[in-house]
Amino acid sequence: MIKNITFLLAVLIILSSCKTYNDEDLSNFDQQIQEYLKENNLQYEKSESGMYYSIINIGDGDEHIRITDEVTFMYKGSFLSGEVFQIINEQDALTFQVRDLITGWQEALSYVTNHGKIHLIIPPHLGYGNKKTGLIEPNSILVYELEVLEVI
Repeated sequence: MIKNITFLLAVLIILSSCKTYNDEDLSNFDQQIQEYLKENNLQYEKSESGMYYSIINIGDGDEHIRITDEVTFMYKGSFLSGEVFQIINEQDALTFQVRDLITGWQEALSYVTNHGKIHLIIPPHLGYGNKKTGLIEPNSILVYELEVLEVI
């Protein structure tokens, strides 16, 4: 089972979008995220790229995670609807090079240190774009609870 999950995640990571979104698309995604935050009374920061994040625990390390690091992590992934598409718990934690992860995760991990925990809302252009990957439909806005277990 872990092999299947790891393979699926690897495929998802490798398949990144080639589509370039126009300003109207980006604005529409942003509006959906803002409505979600308002409806759920959530306070998130917005990065320059358009990702929304909330640092739950910055971690216990002195240095923020870099693109060249390898990290072991667990997460819960869902859609704005609340439907969960995947949970990777501590027993099934995954280890990847940061540079091999979707753009939204690369950015988010740079905000925390070892043992950090961050919640993310990733618009499609920072996620899987217009590709259908497993349970994730094209142009999906993704919500993650991401926890770093170890920086290697």
